[in-house]
Amino acid sequence: MNRPRMRPLRPSLRRRLLLALLVPVGVLLLLDALLTYGVALTYANRVHDRDLSNDALTLATMLGNDRFDGELTPQARFLLEYDPGGHSYFTVSSARHGLLASNGQLPQPAQVPAIGARPTLYDAQLAKHALRAATVHIAMRSDPGDSLVVTVAETLHDRHQQAREILLLASVTQTLLIAGVLSLVWFGVGRGLHVLDPLTARLAARTDELTPIDGSDVPLEIRPLTQTIDALFGRLRGMLILHDRFIADAAHQLRTPLTGLSLHVEHAMANPQPEIVADALLHIQRLVRRAARTSAQLLALTRAQAPSLETGERTLLDLARFIPEAVSERVHEAIRAGVDLGYEGGGQALFVLGDAASLHDLLDNLIDNAVRYAGRGSTVTVRLAARADGGASLSVEDNGPGVPAELLPRLSERFFRAASNNEEGSGLGLAIVQRIAERHHADVVYRPGESRGLCVEVRFPAPPAILDRPA
Repeated sequence: MNRPRMRPLRPSLRRRLLLALLVPVGVLLLLDALLTYGVALTYANRVHDRDLSNDALTLATMLGNDRFDGELTPQARFLLEYDPGGHSYFTVSSARHGLLASNGQLPQPAQVPAIGARPTLYDAQLAKHALRAATVHIAMRSDPGDSLVVTVAETLHDRHQQAREILLLASVTQTLLIAGVLSLVWFGVGRGLHVLDPLTARLAARTDELTPIDGSDVPLEIRPLTQTIDALFGRLRGMLILHDRFIADAAHQLRTPLTGLSLHVEHAMANPQPEIVADALLHIQRLVRRAARTSAQLLALTRAQAPSLETGERTLLDLARFIPEAVSERVHEAIRAGVDLGYEGGGQALFVLGDAASLHDLLDNLIDNAVRYAGRGSTVTVRLAARADGGASLSVEDNGPGVPAELLPRLSERFFRAASNNEEGSGLGLAIVQRIAERHHADVVYRPGESRGLCVEVRFPAPPAILDRPA
């Protein structure tokens, strides 16, 4: 039996914020517990050390004041041996009589304190018990020639017990405090996220509006997101503008051939004579080719005007190999048009960073513009040369009628055509060249040819030095 698959949890900003706070707070609580226990144990040690020193000094003073004949009195022995918890140990020795009383072989300090000095505190070990001991050295009042060394020790059980009690009390208080803080954090995160409500409401109220959404009410932390969305909206607006421009250009450019098609069809239908029908079909064929070419150029112009591709999708191209191959594809078409198409270039490799398909469209439009406007019997030369800055220069020159100098700056405008006998041009070829060159960070220069005509030069920048040259 197939069990339904669990849907993965969707990312939650609230959950991520709370986790980012809860985990550090939990770690902080653990560290605080360790620190509290250490402080409590230090405090308990100080209190017990002080009490232990006082006990040793009090006991020694009491024993030193009694009349002493070499043995402890019953009252002194009862005081030493009385311990309800069974955690105390003692040793009493006399300088003259030796060991007087003891309930365990307590290790003595490395150096016995001087008579009348403050008690010496030290750590000791008896069997398996860790002890804390205090030793005091006093003179006997009943026997000025004798002195007593009294050592009192206790286990560490009471110290740790007291530290645990302090830790328990502090942990309860701190846990309640942290719970209160986390409740405030939960409430604060929820309230803080409400600052996005105006932005959410503005976006929900939109239909097809692509204006920027970044405003004064957008929090600083959200601004990178809104700025990214605004950039996306900007690209979408550009694409929509290109879409509308393509529709307008298509309607503008296809209206004339479509109108001509309709007129020739009506003329042939009104006069169904063979010679009239044949003439109409010839005109229809020419108009269909013109419409097809115009459509292809409109699509090429739209691609060239689209947002640039990421540089990572481009490659290093050797123009010294790429350009001759592209020129050879147009030789047969140039021969049919009665144009002598040639290529001039050195043998050295010339690299540019670009898109092969776009550069192929660029060269096709340059050659097509030269072949169409130079006319039958003309010469078109494609040249490739290296530039002094490491870039490459691609030029297409013809010896046709040329273009007046005052019109050269307008050649890259859409639908602009210089005065010519050729009426089949769409005025889009050089506009496509200009857009493709801009996407490759290249400059387009228009100038008269060496023998009349027109020369169009595309100057490509040097490729980045960080890229490796292909083999």
